[in-house]
Amino acid sequence: MASETQSIVFGGGCFWCTEAVFSMFKGVTKTTPGYAGGQMKNPTYEDVCGGDTGHAEVLKIEYDPDVAPLEKLLDIFFTMHDPTLLNRQDADVGNEYRSIILYNTDSQKQIIIDFFSAQQKNFSKPIVTEVKKLEAFYPAEDYHKDFYKKNPINPYCIFVTRPKVNRVKKKFGLS
Repeated sequence: MASETQSIVFGGGCFWCTEAVFSMFKGVTKTTPGYAGGQMKNPTYEDVCGGDTGHAEVLKIEYDPDVAPLEKLLDIFFTMHDPTLLNRQDADVGNEYRSIILYNTDSQKQIIIDFFSAQQKNFSKPIVTEVKKLEAFYPAEDYHKDFYKKNPINPYCIFVTRPKVNRVKKKFGLS
């Protein structure tokens, strides 16, 4: 019997990068770029980029835990970005680019806490990834969906997204 699909929300810098990485994996059944973690209802990209909404650029990931267990997704997440950087990833700076995980269930929260405990020894600085229960998720504007796939020669995609994709492909043996 197949397991029920679950969802989790990750923010690790620009959501174009996060979606490009996670969409490569079997067991990830759907990805949706969006905004979460803040207080403004129905924010736009411009609102979030302004830095005053409290929201981060995030990716909602729907996954089959039998094929892509949460521990594997967390490993991918820690490979694609630096969880020790506060409010920045690469050239993207601001709280909208912070490292954040928004969970749905207490069992997800416990897996995240256990994963962090096991991973901290691999970093010389403390892991600063924010972890909290998902209260609201707002899908991003349509043009953000599959941005890397649709715009592979965009300079941001070439210089920021592609290196992350290649690093993850190398570690996880993807072609």
